[in-house]
Amino acid sequence: MATTEMTPAEEKRSISFVEQMVEADLAEKKNDGRIQTRFPPEPNGYLHIGHAKAICMDFGIAEKYNGVCNLRFDDTNPTKENNEYVENILNDIKWLGFHWGQVYYASDYFEKLWDFALWLIRQGRAYVDEQTSEQIAEQKGTPTQAGTPSPYRDRPVEENLKLFAAMNTPEAVEGSMVLRAKIDMANPNMHFRDPIIYRIIHTPHHRTGTKWHAYPMYDFAHGQSDYFEGVTHSICTLEFVPHRPLYDLFVDYLQEKEGQHSYRPRQIEFNRLNLTYTMMSKRKLLALVNEGLVSGWDDPRMPTLSGMRRRGYSPESIRRFIDSIGYTKFDALNDMALLEAAVRDDLNMKAQRVSAVLNPVALTITNYPDGESEEMTAINNPESEADGTHTITFSKHLWIERDDFMEDAPKKFFRMTPGKEVRLKNAYIVKCTGCVKDEEGVVTEILAEYDPETLSGREGANRKVKGTLHWVSADHCVEAEVRIYDRLFEVENPSADERDFRELLNPQSLTTLTKCYVEPYAAERKPGEYLQFQRIGYFMADPDGSSEHPVYNKTVGLKDTWARKNK
Repeated sequence: MATTEMTPAEEKRSISFVEQMVEADLAEKKNDGRIQTRFPPEPNGYLHIGHAKAICMDFGIAEKYNGVCNLRFDDTNPTKENNEYVENILNDIKWLGFHWGQVYYASDYFEKLWDFALWLIRQGRAYVDEQTSEQIAEQKGTPTQAGTPSPYRDRPVEENLKLFAAMNTPEAVEGSMVLRAKIDMANPNMHFRDPIIYRIIHTPHHRTGTKWHAYPMYDFAHGQSDYFEGVTHSICTLEFVPHRPLYDLFVDYLQEKEGQHSYRPRQIEFNRLNLTYTMMSKRKLLALVNEGLVSGWDDPRMPTLSGMRRRGYSPESIRRFIDSIGYTKFDALNDMALLEAAVRDDLNMKAQRVSAVLNPVALTITNYPDGESEEMTAINNPESEADGTHTITFSKHLWIERDDFMEDAPKKFFRMTPGKEVRLKNAYIVKCTGCVKDEEGVVTEILAEYDPETLSGREGANRKVKGTLHWVSADHCVEAEVRIYDRLFEVENPSADERDFRELLNPQSLTTLTKCYVEPYAAERKPGEYLQFQRIGYFMADPDGSSEHPVYNKTVGLKDTWARKNK
């Protein structure tokens, strides 16, 4: 089939609108043709897949246009931040496969921000307000009704300087004073109505300790930090669109203060990532952790990158999923099945195939010699010959899946049933001869006979049968625990539901199976190694387990059965 190359116009249409804006800036030689982005997480929780979309954009733009992306921790609120979050953010970004130019902190600029605030006060553009937060909120008005000026709005400069200095002392009372920018109380953009730019906080900071008692607000620290670092493109999500005029205004002020106009950062917004049956609010995710509703930030049901890593998602699959949904200026709710499909496609190429039985029933090969066993060769990954092989032991007493046997089977049941033949994968063809039941009629043992001339790989052994079953030897296996996951929330869009999010949790989101059996090779696999339990799905060993008693997390099934099951 002939291939058709895209025209330059078609290539232009195929890139995101963010890339088009960046290319336009490069064509105009803005900022001397330099590209510098940043990823600015607040260290108040673990990164989730929504952050992964921002990471792919911030780092991806820098990589594509030969620029640099720095990592900057937005650590302006010490009541919520700590070094544990910092370390995990660093690990998650590296796991995704990205590398930053430099690591910065907003706290690196506390002195500069304080100096900038003093400059604003001296310019008559900022004042100390001693009203309560409720009074300030009430006086701001509504989008259609102008706000009311604070009674402290026209304080003398020297008084403002004195009070601002007092805000940064141990004696200052939290909530007693704030510093506000003096802009426009009638502006239709509510962010312009004398926004708070400093508040009093006495909680020790994870980096600066007790040096500071007054801290800048996000809108005052973010754009200025971009400016101090030389960021050219400050790429963020759509909720910051109404903040952009304030971002630009503070940059204008900084340019005026510094006396230079040759450089300025540009804020660009794209749609955030939302997933069905998932919630991205860090505040609510923190509540799930603190209230013990999940096992931690890395619970495999969580949308955090550490949870997805523990569950067995690959970084490549996450990046491919994000690339597939693209970047737009409109928020959308993406189907979790799309992410799972990307994971499934990627793991099919890299997962090692192993044998595991999750709902076991005994299978006895009645004509196999007592006490004997033999080693069978199993291919590790049919998609990659370089992954090699391992051995699995066959014996008289095996375990198979209970669902693979039916005593009175319908015509199209191609698994084990009396009088029919099936192949045991990598081993022999066997014919079921019957079963043993307990007093309640539950099958406790299946009986079969093997054909010794049908060993897999042996010449002439490929007699056609319609079913192939996986198995493990009862005398050569390891008992394991397997954790099966469902959606964490019962409703499709929990973020839009007005009920308490705790009421929306799925009580069946975790099912723990004990008395499962895996071959020894599987028991030796470590967390981080991708596995396919043949005929079942993709799994990964969990840190809770050991080689003597492994624990596995189900990553995703071989097929998307969830949507069909829940129609």
